[in-house]
Amino acid sequence: MSEQYSPWRKSRRSEANGNCVEVARSVRGTIGVRDSKQGHASPVLDFTPGEWAAFVHALRSTGHSG
Repeated sequence: MSEQYSPWRKSRRSEANGNCVEVARSVRGTIGVRDSKQGHASPVLDFTPGEWAAFVHALRSTGHSG
């Protein structure tokens, strides 16, 4: 499933121990989120652009931006 996403990228605030997520846009325009430790083997959560915007807005409004 992860072949349809490109390029995967981690937050600039990733922890040194590797505990973070990666985000990429799919060929369909959705946003995929996966566990960086599992890489290509990780399940991918798929968000529409509207869902992703709402999620990021919620994180920022609670002080949990990454």
